Amino acid sequence: MPSTPEVSVVVPTFARPALVSRAVRSALAQTVTDIEVIVVVDGPDEDTGKALAEIGDPRLRVVELPGKGGAPNARNTGVREARAPWTALLDDDDEWLPTKLAAQLELARSATVGSPIIASRLINKTPRAEFVMPRRLPEPGEPICEYLTLRRGLFHGDGFIQTSTIMAPTELLRRVPFTVGLRRQQELDWTVRAMSHPDVDLLIAAEPLVLWHQDEDRPRISLSSPWEAQLEWLRGIRPLITPRAYAAITMSIISSMAAPTRSFRVFRLLLAEARRHGRPGLVDYLTFLQIWLLPPQLRHRVRDRILGRGRRGGPASPGRSASTEADVGRRAPGGAATDPAGTAAGTSTGTAGTAGTAGIGADVRR
Repeated sequence: MPSTPEVSVVVPTFARPALVSRAVRSALAQTVTDIEVIVVVDGPDEDTGKALAEIGDPRLRVVELPGKGGAPNARNTGVREARAPWTALLDDDDEWLPTKLAAQLELARSATVGSPIIASRLINKTPRAEFVMPRRLPEPGEPICEYLTLRRGLFHGDGFIQTSTIMAPTELLRRVPFTVGLRRQQELDWTVRAMSHPDVDLLIAAEPLVLWHQDEDRPRISLSSPWEAQLEWLRGIRPLITPRAYAAITMSIISSMAAPTRSFRVFRLLLAEARRHGRPGLVDYLTFLQIWLLPPQLRHRVRDRILGRGRRGGPASPGRSASTEADVGRRAPGGAATDPAGTAAGTSTGTAGTAGTAGIGADVRR
């Protein structure tokens, strides 16, 4: 292996040997071969170590942490170990298409800032359907926080970023590490904080380059994640986002977590929060009401009927109508499953978002 690879790949994992082996093999199969793959195992895990040893590629390096610290901590550890100028992130339950890194490196050459974040569209694979996200790319001058959170219809997916699509300068990932202890919205949190630096911009490859696997029947951390903690997080990043984005996150992402309480007090609190510190639009109000008034499974059925989504077929193309590609039951951003059941608090392994979350990948499987 060359002393300085072109790209370092960081894969957090725990107790999912078959999945992480699939993810690692997809990274090692890239058309860009001058890479290193760093798997950070979030605690003692003999089965994962054995599975990775069978891959037998000198470009693969395994770092085992002494105890569980969560997905953000594992990613930060991998970034500190990285030797390449670029680092790409990959969750252990996702896969890359073979030209993913090549396409992103080509796009990076067109960047006009010193520290570009290079993402891509992805193919969202659920038990019910396959479709491409995001449905659209950022418009010139559009605030990235609004691109990632505002909806143009009742279903999310217009703007979106997910961990396994991200490639960024290693220096930037060290300068702006992932927030340790944050269970949800890890990608959104990181992207917003990184974009606050003047030398950073976001570029998204138009073609889907990642397979985002989602088992919608798997227990999701979003169902137990306390909405109060998420509201505290949102209040902390308020100076970094616009009022429109603040309202969208409150009335969509946080409300989807709080709605199971069926508490009128919480309903009023979040509505007042969005109105006091944000600038809600009509779609925000409609989204807020449907999240609180309709049970999640009913929302899913209504969504699929409206969007004309059937059982699994071929992946929708980015150019197809939004009616074929919209909402998903997603994972919470950046979380990675840290417990064997896949419901842990975030170490890598998928980063998903939950149904009803905004356009940012919110990992709920973690």
